[in-house]
Amino acid sequence: MSFANNGRKIGATVGLFAIFVVSGILVARGDDKAMTTEMRNPRSAEATALAQTTTGTLTAEDARHFVEAAESRLLPLWVAAQRSSWVQETFITPDTEEMAAEADQAVKAATSELAAQARLYEGLKLPEDVARKLKLINLSVDIPAPRDTAESTELSQINASLQSDYGKGKWCPDGPQGKCLSLNDLERIMAASRDPKELERAWAGWHAIAPPMRKRYARMVVLANKGARETGFADVGAMWRSNYDMAPDAFSAELDRLWQQVRPLYVSLHAHVRWKLEEKYGAGVVSEDRPIPAHLLGNMWSQDWTNIYPLLAPANADSGFDLTEILKAKKIEPVGMVHYGERFFMSLGFAALPQTFWERSMFTKPQDRDVVCHASAWDIDYVEDLRIKMCIEQKSEDFTTIHHELGHNFYQRAYDTQPALFRNSANDGFHEAIGDTIALSVTPEYLKQIGLLENVPPASSDIGLLMKRALDKVAFLPFGLLIDKWRWEVFSGQVTPENYNKAWWELREKYQGIAPPSARSEEDFDPGAKYHVAANVPYARYFLAAILQYQFHRALCRESGYKGPLHRCSIYNNKEAGARLNKMLAMGESRPWPEALEALTGEKQMDATAILEYYAPLKQWLDEQNKGYKVDW
Repeated sequence: MSFANNGRKIGATVGLFAIFVVSGILVARGDDKAMTTEMRNPRSAEATALAQTTTGTLTAEDARHFVEAAESRLLPLWVAAQRSSWVQETFITPDTEEMAAEADQAVKAATSELAAQARLYEGLKLPEDVARKLKLINLSVDIPAPRDTAESTELSQINASLQSDYGKGKWCPDGPQGKCLSLNDLERIMAASRDPKELERAWAGWHAIAPPMRKRYARMVVLANKGARETGFADVGAMWRSNYDMAPDAFSAELDRLWQQVRPLYVSLHAHVRWKLEEKYGAGVVSEDRPIPAHLLGNMWSQDWTNIYPLLAPANADSGFDLTEILKAKKIEPVGMVHYGERFFMSLGFAALPQTFWERSMFTKPQDRDVVCHASAWDIDYVEDLRIKMCIEQKSEDFTTIHHELGHNFYQRAYDTQPALFRNSANDGFHEAIGDTIALSVTPEYLKQIGLLENVPPASSDIGLLMKRALDKVAFLPFGLLIDKWRWEVFSGQVTPENYNKAWWELREKYQGIAPPSARSEEDFDPGAKYHVAANVPYARYFLAAILQYQFHRALCRESGYKGPLHRCSIYNNKEAGARLNKMLAMGESRPWPEALEALTGEKQMDATAILEYYAPLKQWLDEQNKGYKVDW
């Protein structure tokens, strides 16, 4: 689940006395009357050098003109990259892969050049909005390109090929001539099978798509790090950690602080799941003194354990309904499921989605071509061309995911009147958290209000409801943390290509308490079997979202006047909560995230007490159930 931000890039240039290029038109400022040939080609290295050695003095006004010129240039670059990436992910061919690579390379090359030029204004006393925009220029790409044209082109080709490899990935258990299974097929096996051997085969089959990526991924790290250093960062990991209105080390410490807040809750859940799985499969498969084998948790990456809920369901905690079966019984097709999500936002006071959303989105998996099914939300033109890309099935998980993805779309629309550089979320965790916040309101009470449920289950079923949600949300927490911890170590050189897989599994055991189902080696590249690694999408945002969504949810429930248990609150149809939410969404990235957080919650620090409050009844129940069993690993 994510929003596509491939075009969130920028490019422009500056020369002597602030020479700006706006859509190819030269605009000169200052008193220079005799520009050289090099100065008339402001993208040349010579122009950059000349600008840096000039005796002229740059001013705050020059800086403002610079960012204005940049913003007038960036949108066409972003839009072109978005369109190319959309076509590549919904129609994977060598041609669309090359198109996406070319658009990405154009964005990255311009951004690299612009970031270098933006540094000319360091040290000036600037208005807050100008200073913020200059900083965001430096951070406007996830994978910065080297200035060398050949290396920049190579990097874009590598990135496009990694995404295509993931999208085309299949496991052919009977060889290439036999029936091949897509990720969707394999995920259905992981969700439903209770045969450890079948699960292990499916797990290994999918992870076998990744080893061919390994060499290219290592090369990508070298090239991207070069681009980061040219932009003024130690490496890509340090660049990513600089994107949170705090120093990189301070951000790392903030993640560790939040993790320590929630770790006891995760450890209690992990202990209960482990001994219940041992009851199911026997000590020869699962043992309470070892990590849990990764293939037994109902999900390809062990990040969501919801599918094994039937093995863990508390006695007398039956919710009395199965949303998947309700969707099927009522014959609610994928597009109809999306309409339910849209109506949720409309009930809060938001306008309906544009007609183009329904005409241009991909709701189901085409049968005639390869696509990337990973759910994502898109803002193609940064104004009204909103879309989602999903391979929707009639199941509870997808119903919730739809609400999540639409959260991205309504956020994108809310900030579309901001200047171009501010058309983003307060930080990337906010974008993910908004969709998840809305998904927390998909409660039995909400389902009854919209006519999908006849009766709301009694309070006696709350432990079951909390357990099911915790198997999604709480189980995800350490996974959301470790993905980028691995990449930060890779980018810094602490983990070398010779130890990619070893380091990966060390972190998964340390944070998740899981182990691979079979021996792994450096012939494997298990990180590459996760979309966000293959696609180079920073992942700390998802850990932050897992914390922030509960903080947001608590604040909106208070705004709505709700007084009951936090896990039973839905803000559906509450205009006051919608107005409070929209106030924060409309800020975009115009202010530091603590100010956006305060606008919604009244608090300036990210805080995990809301998630602990939400799951407090479950935590107490788990601790009682775990008595006599080993806790932690």
